[in-house]
Amino acid sequence: MKKILTATLLLTLTICAGCDNSFSNANKIIVGLDDNFPPMSFRDAKGIIGGFDVDLAKETAKRLGMKIEFKSIDWSLKLDELNSKHIDIIWSGLDITPERQEDILFSKPYMDNRQIVFVRRDGDFKIISEIDLAGKIVGTQAGSTVSDYLDTNENLKNSFRELKTYNTYTNAWNALDYGEIDALICDEIFGRYAMSKELDKFEALNVIVGTASSFGVGFRKTDVELRNKVQKVLNEMIKDGTAKKISERWFQADLIKSHR
Repeated sequence: MKKILTATLLLTLTICAGCDNSFSNANKIIVGLDDNFPPMSFRDAKGIIGGFDVDLAKETAKRLGMKIEFKSIDWSLKLDELNSKHIDIIWSGLDITPERQEDILFSKPYMDNRQIVFVRRDGDFKIISEIDLAGKIVGTQAGSTVSDYLDTNENLKNSFRELKTYNTYTNAWNALDYGEIDALICDEIFGRYAMSKELDKFEALNVIVGTASSFGVGFRKTDVELRNKVQKVLNEMIKDGTAKKISERWFQADLIKSHR
C-alpha cells in the first residue's frame, strides 16, 4: 500500500511540475508594461508610473481584492517575460493581432487603435498612403504591431530608404523631432498625445499602416481563470461607467469599447 501511495504521489508531482505555467499568486498581480508609452503607461517627473491603462489596472485589482505591482519590461521581450512568469499580465496598449493570439490569451478589446504616420510640418514631401513612404527614412518601436506588420510585408519594408527601430515610442518620437527620421509610424493614441503640446511642429496624417486593431489585456495561455476574473471586473467597470470616467480623465472623451 505504501508503495502504491508513493508511486501515486510521485506521478501527481510529476504532472503538476509540467503544469507550472499558470497563475498561482492569489494575493498579487504583476503587470508588465512599457513605462515610456504615454498616455497609456509612463513615469511622471517624480518617476511614478501612471497612465490610462495603469488606472484601469489599479481599479481592477482593487475590485478583485488583490495587490498590484507594475514592472517595466523590454517591449520586444514581452512574451518571454510573460511565459517565464516574471509578470502575470501585459497591460500597456497591447494590440490584439492574429499572430499574438497564437501565444497570448487576450481579454475582450476595450479600446480601438490605429497605426498611423506622423511627420514634421517642415517636411517637403507628401504622403497620402503607405506606398508614399518609399525612399523615406521611417521609424517605429521594436516589437510593436507596426514592426510585426513590416516583417510580414517585405516589399513595403524594402521600399524604405531605411527602417529605424527604437526601444520605446518616446525615443522614436524624439528621433522624428531631431530629424533623424522622415516619418514615424506608431499608435495613434500615443502620437496624438505626444504632439498635443506642439501642434505647430508635427502633423498626424490619416495614413493607416496595416489594419486597425484594438487594445486588450494579455495573459498566459494557461491562465483562463485569471483572464475570466479580470474580464468580469472590466465588464462591470464598463457597465457602471467607471471605465468611461477614467477615459474622460485622460482623453477628454469616452473611448471605451462597449460589449453590449
